Amino acid sequence: MERFFIVTNDGKDQGQKITERIIHILESSGKTCIRCRKDEDKKIIRSSIPQEFDCAVVIGGDGTLIEVARALHGRDIPILGINMGTLGYLAEVEVNHIDEALKRLLSGEYAIEDRMMLEGSLGGAVRDVALNDIVVARNGDLRLIHFKLYVNGELLNSYEADGMIISTPTGSTAYNLSAGGPIVEPTAAMIVITPICSHALNTSSIVLSAEDELIIEIGKGKHGRLEEACIAFDGADTLTMTEGDTVTIRRAASAAKIVKLSRVSFLETLRRKMKGN
Repeated sequence: MERFFIVTNDGKDQGQKITERIIHILESSGKTCIRCRKDEDKKIIRSSIPQEFDCAVVIGGDGTLIEVARALHGRDIPILGINMGTLGYLAEVEVNHIDEALKRLLSGEYAIEDRMMLEGSLGGAVRDVALNDIVVARNGDLRLIHFKLYVNGELLNSYEADGMIISTPTGSTAYNLSAGGPIVEPTAAMIVITPICSHALNTSSIVLSAEDELIIEIGKGKHGRLEEACIAFDGADTLTMTEGDTVTIRRAASAAKIVKLSRVSFLETLRRKMKGN
């Protein structure tokens, strides 16, 4: 690895002290570092991302790493996360282990995990991708929405609910878990469907093959009311849907590439997380 794309969460690395330290270590080893450019909302300017680099180093937390994974989708660039938030699942390198982690990275002592992503299509066109989840939920008033869920062209079920979470294994520990969904080993390949506050006795999640294709249709509103919902990709880039609209969700063609340096397993991280440590 010779060229590194450096992405910093400015709110977590205030003053850029950690960022400057990482850049110093890499450049002292003869490597090239390219800083990420952001807009006034602190979002990555995707058109400014360089065409050629070998690894993205993300200083922040899981949320920042997810943003980078979406921005780099389809480019097969490995991503290393430096954790400056609470205990996360993706950004695994802690600040006090940066020197050791970068030494191992530069010496090739690392593995790369493929993390399945999802893509969502509205009106026949792919609109976006997600590493954690695609969520279809009510828009505006506090009311239940009527959803129809199709799998491979066949109606699976109808729901009266606040929304639907379509999660990857990586996203199973995020919103899916909060809504009562199952935890899935993150390198697995499957799709988890979890209704949000479903108005039914059976609100269990459904786990499908990664090769299945899902269609969510916004059903008719009660009393002639025009139903309106929204769809969000990893909690961002929200689009509006109305009665009769559909979104098609399937496995994305490319996976996110996450650099694995730590010997701490997913199960150990999960155990610590569940204890609140």
